[in-house]
Amino acid sequence: MTQTITPEWEDRLAAAWATVDGYADGREAEFRALIDDLVAQLPDDSPVVPFERACAFDSTGHSDKAVPLYQEALARGLDGYRGRRTKIQLASSLRNVGRAEEGVALLTPELDAPSDELDDAVRATLALCLADLGREREGLSLVIGALAGHLPRYQRSMSNYARLLIEPADR
Repeated sequence: MTQTITPEWEDRLAAAWATVDGYADGREAEFRALIDDLVAQLPDDSPVVPFERACAFDSTGHSDKAVPLYQEALARGLDGYRGRRTKIQLASSLRNVGRAEEGVALLTPELDAPSDELDDAVRATLALCLADLGREREGLSLVIGALAGHLPRYQRSMSNYARLLIEPADR
């Protein structure tokens, strides 16, 4: 039975994801099968199908199998909130398989994307990719800049320190 994404389907998906931690110790394939059963209800060409399958592989320790699925989701036109999640998770998976440069290239444009609740995840993942490439100061700058907005005090100081980590010294 093929259906479109409905609030009820999203609820079933969220309920499945709420159980992921219960599928450890050799039961990871069972979780992936649960996600496969849910996405099988969607049209074959839906970009959500490879995205959710990628998430299931990623969450069960298979970044290598997640990468092509994330790429397929983007190629199929996944956009919006799930599209941004795809870019974050793909960059993380690329980093995990030794392709951090591609993660940096994917996430750098996201720094200028419209702001949403995923901004800090973009910066944290990008910082990890940068660190893997020996660009720790840039990564630290991103993380401190993201953290600054959450501090009850010292927001301006921390934002300036973050900027100064990557600006050339005027000395």
